[in-house]
This record gives sequence, C-alpha cells and structure tokens, in this order.
Amino acid sequence: MSGQRRGTAIAMTEGERDAFLRSQPLCRVATVGPSGRPHTSALWFVWDGTALWLNSLTRSQRWADLERDPRISVIVDDGGADFLRLRGIELQGSAEVVGEAPRKGAPLDELTVPERLFGEKYMGGEFRYDGRHGWLRVRPEKIASWDFGKLSQRT
Repeated sequence: MSGQRRGTAIAMTEGERDAFLRSQPLCRVATVGPSGRPHTSALWFVWDGTALWLNSLTRSQRWADLERDPRISVIVDDGGADFLRLRGIELQGSAEVVGEAPRKGAPLDELTVPERLFGEKYMGGEFRYDGRHGWLRVRPEKIASWDFGKLSQRT
C-alpha cells in the first residue's frame, strides 16, 4: 500500500484512521461505468483493520461496474460547514467478490468477521442474509486521510 505523500500535517494516524472508519455509518463508492465515466453511490460498510467490506446488491450498477472493472475509490468523511471539523479518508484499490453472490449464508470462514462487524454496526447484533446482496472486499492500495482540526493544534 502506498503512503500519503501530501498533506501529512493533517493526516490521521493509523489508530485515528481505524477508529474513524469503524465509527462512520456511510461511505461513497466510485466505480468506472460502462461508458468510462464514474458512477458514485452511497453504501454501508465495515472496516476490519486491513480491508473495507461492502455489502452490495448484486443487481446494481455498482456490482456490474466492478465485475467489468474492479478499480474502486471510496470516500468516508464527516464534518460540515466548519472547516476545522472536516475529516475524511479516501481508499483506492480493487474490489473482489468474496463468497457466494448473492449471499445466502453458506459457511465461509473468510466472511465471519465482516458479517459479525456488519451485524453489530447496522443490524442490532446479528447479520441477516436476504439473498440479494454479496460481499466485496477492498484491500486498499492507497489511503489518504485528512483531519483539518489538526491545523488548530499546530503552533
């Protein structure tokens, strides 16, 4: 994975990054559409410390895009009108399908952690299969982060 070359003064530490990714409810996923233009959508996600896991409808434009071209960019951010509260992370890499698609619950050790994390984060503790979603794993090749609140901490 390549490191952040610019903006290091406002970059999150690894611990800050992990805590931020675990706490945020929504990400924005950009894929390459059939015409070569970007397609962006919002999605729930979980972070396991090394990979971002997306539980996506298998009959979506996003899924079709990633089957054709696995390149992906994901933004997770928060903040608002106050500049010094802006924080975020961009992850770039390739998405890979893990497990059956759509997922119906066949046992798979590789999905134990993301399904537990997803269930805890969004479903009151237990992951439920609906036969319409599948798992995409993004192992970031590049991560860039920003926390503009760090500017007020500089002397």
